[in-house]
Amino acid sequence: MMKTDLHIHTTASDGRLTPLEILNHAIEVGLNHISITDHDTVDGLLELHELGYLANKKITIITGIEFSTDLPLNEVHILGYNIDIFSCELQKQLDLIIRDRWDRVNRTIEKLTELGYAVEFDRIVELAGNTTSIGRPHIARALVEKGYFPTVTEVFNTLLYKNGPAYVPHYKLSYTSVIKLIEQSGGISVLAHPGLVEDDTIVDDIINSGINGIEVYHPRHNSTQIEKYLELAKRNNLIVTGGSDFHGIPSRFPHKLGVFTSSTNILDYIE
Repeated sequence: MMKTDLHIHTTASDGRLTPLEILNHAIEVGLNHISITDHDTVDGLLELHELGYLANKKITIITGIEFSTDLPLNEVHILGYNIDIFSCELQKQLDLIIRDRWDRVNRTIEKLTELGYAVEFDRIVELAGNTTSIGRPHIARALVEKGYFPTVTEVFNTLLYKNGPAYVPHYKLSYTSVIKLIEQSGGISVLAHPGLVEDDTIVDDIINSGINGIEVYHPRHNSTQIEKYLELAKRNNLIVTGGSDFHGIPSRFPHKLGVFTSSTNILDYIE
């Protein structure tokens, strides 16, 4: 049985392990296929390409990305698989998103200051390391370091959740634009963790917008949700994928690669 994990984050966005560490760890735990799907960036994949590791004989690496989309009340993420990481149109859109992500940090700091939580921009940048796709998890780590909260999860639950007291939106594409951009980049679009959207009418709208697949298998999907989304995928002739959404954060499941895997993969659809 093939072991796959098609949803993995690295230090290129908000993961704790570098792309090369992810690759070595995935080989060590016996994964056959992986996809690095950093938030709004393909820098991790570009790094592996430059190192000569993207075409690795020990494991199949599917190029990927995870886009946040522009919805006022719901968190909707779209995964793109087998994308051309050198696509000019893709890079153009990512540059816009990344620039706004950095501006968002300053706007979030202003909100936090008003709420009585003092954090420094420079320290957040240090904690973010080499990432270009800076985000809320890096701000949360700074707040934990300052002793305001015991864990990153509590920071999110108290301040940084969508539309929370310190939440600041950033530039995002609509899900229809994301689906089109992934298609233009030669890729396949998949709705990430539909159970976390918390509104199946939105899921239906995304399906009707031409998305290619659904991430049925995810650590935060229960058995009822898995059964529901499997049926939905079958009814709409959609690709079924699965992934751990691994970040390498000790307090967040899964705590290591290989713990949550799926036997499903999309290789048959993209080769």
